[in-house]
Amino acid sequence: MPPKGKGGKGAKGAASGGADADKKEKAPKGGTAVKVRHILCEKHGKCMEAMEKLKAGVRFSEVATQYSEDKARQGGDLGWMTRGSMVGPFQDAAFALPVSSMDKPVYTDPPVKTKFGYHIIMGLLGWSYYLIMLPFRFTYYTLLDIFRFALRFIRPDPRGRVTDPVGDVVAFIHSFEEKYGRSHPVFYQGTYSQALNDAKRELRYLLVYLHGDDHQDTDEFCRSTLCTEEVITFLNTRMLFWACSTSKPEGYRVSQALRENTYPFLAMIMLKDRKMTVVGRLEGLIQPEDLINQLTFIMDANQTYLMSERLEREERNQTQVLRQQQDEAYLASLRADQEKDRKKREEQEQRRQEEEKVRMSALAEERRRRTLEEEKERKSECLPPEPPADDSESVKIVFKLPNDTRVERRFLFEQSLTVIYDFLFSLKETPEKFQIVTNFPRRILPCLPTEEQPNPPTLKEAGLSRSEVLFVQDLTDD
Repeated sequence: MPPKGKGGKGAKGAASGGADADKKEKAPKGGTAVKVRHILCEKHGKCMEAMEKLKAGVRFSEVATQYSEDKARQGGDLGWMTRGSMVGPFQDAAFALPVSSMDKPVYTDPPVKTKFGYHIIMGLLGWSYYLIMLPFRFTYYTLLDIFRFALRFIRPDPRGRVTDPVGDVVAFIHSFEEKYGRSHPVFYQGTYSQALNDAKRELRYLLVYLHGDDHQDTDEFCRSTLCTEEVITFLNTRMLFWACSTSKPEGYRVSQALRENTYPFLAMIMLKDRKMTVVGRLEGLIQPEDLINQLTFIMDANQTYLMSERLEREERNQTQVLRQQQDEAYLASLRADQEKDRKKREEQEQRRQEEEKVRMSALAEERRRRTLEEEKERKSECLPPEPPADDSESVKIVFKLPNDTRVERRFLFEQSLTVIYDFLFSLKETPEKFQIVTNFPRRILPCLPTEEQPNPPTLKEAGLSRSEVLFVQDLTDD
């Protein structure tokens, strides 16, 4: 397995440890890049056999082709490797080597051990090359960008207008299946932005493939690498896979963001430092085994970032759940307190209403009592005078009240029964409502006017004798 990021046969890209998904890849700067070759052997004995071959004068590329378990078809060439894109021991050894050539190689002796096996590393060019070339590269790319910018106004590229990004992706998938068959990795059927969002939400790797229809290596890559069983299984189980042709507006837009140099082009993207970042770029033709090795190395090298994001997201989710539970508990407590306050207010209002009702009832009773007393006094004042005892037209009546007291008074035969009623009404001992009943025969005297009898009869008409005993019957409860 290679140290990090380079493609297989003809590959021109390397793993990128910090390039943003929407920014142009930057060239290595002074002191941060080195061009290296290596021979990787899992067993120490095989690595020492390769070392003996080198010491015997065999060219480094020939020994790498014969012994190396990675990059064998390229003579062990890893190309330019940036600082931070290699594992620790490999990186330290690569930057410590002096500049050498294939005719006079300088390599690590003894081999460098990493988790992938034993490496014999050979340094070719160091940072001084980039210091010398930096002004020329800067001038070249600046002029190229100015030319492209001006050309955009003179002859706009029709691919620059993205009107149906999902349709572009679906159309590419259909054309791919027509040309290479239906046995291929599962394509993400959505836009590039949707794929980025899903990979970010699910914390998964996103592999982006840009398909160059007219490139000479495209057919071989699709048939011999992308559609092989081992690559299909690897991609389907480990990551999301988004692809589109650069001849489509959506694919062209993505190619402008990722700035590929050649085809086939693959970019590994993941959530890193809270943004979707390109962590690996593979450019050029690559064999299935090398592709799987490169992608595995990129994933292993960045697994800590993904685990960190997962732990951070889980911690945020737990914090959010805890905060939600606290909010729910607070709301429940608040509702309970509000319910208590409501019940307390209701009880206070009920007590107030009851007290007000009692007070109003007492006031009403007091008004009724005063009204009754006033009415009794008025009735008393309106009573005719009591006739003398020797008056032949007088009637002596003894009234038996409900409280067993007796009251005696004389009336005239010609007076109405209403006078008797008013007399009894004016007494304090008499109930508020009552009726007058004779003893024998028992009958109720019609003392008050009615619709049938608006003028009550006189005492004589009522059949009373000169001496009578009448009973006052209490009707208050009725």
